[in-house]
Amino acid sequence: MPTAGSVAPLHLSAPPVTIALTLPLPPGVNNQYLTVGRRRVLSKPAQVFNRDVGKIVERARRDGLVTPAAEAVLKKTFLGAYLTFFFETPMRRDLDGGLKIALDALCRALDLDDRSVVDLHLTKRIDPLHPRLDIELEAIHEWSFDRDYVYLGEPAARDDDPHDPLT
Repeated sequence: MPTAGSVAPLHLSAPPVTIALTLPLPPGVNNQYLTVGRRRVLSKPAQVFNRDVGKIVERARRDGLVTPAAEAVLKKTFLGAYLTFFFETPMRRDLDGGLKIALDALCRALDLDDRSVVDLHLTKRIDPLHPRLDIELEAIHEWSFDRDYVYLGEPAARDDDPHDPLT
């Protein structure tokens, strides 16, 4: 307990936990799916992208860039996602066209639930010689939703979902 004239110790929040990786550019939204009969399926480029992301995550684990401790923290918190797309030209692709497939592939490879993403930043840059996607996931330890709004739908029957940071 602080005494007269002393300063109370600062309570620092948990240190930031992040995972940063460089991925290949995902296929554009128009090249992600095919219609086969009455079903929509991932295109070959989308399948290759998903497989490549899995390999990159496995390599990052082996190299110690993705640690079990960091993965455990990310599984228990809300997430911030920061994606910087480096395209060959400035106007050829939409910024958001590769967002969903990239986030889905990375979260699948890390066994994270992408519904935990509550903060999202997209940036478009140009690098004609090295197109890529730099992506960072960050644990957000303190996040609250606006309590002025009340969910009026049915309660979720997923109380045992290990990926749900709200349970």
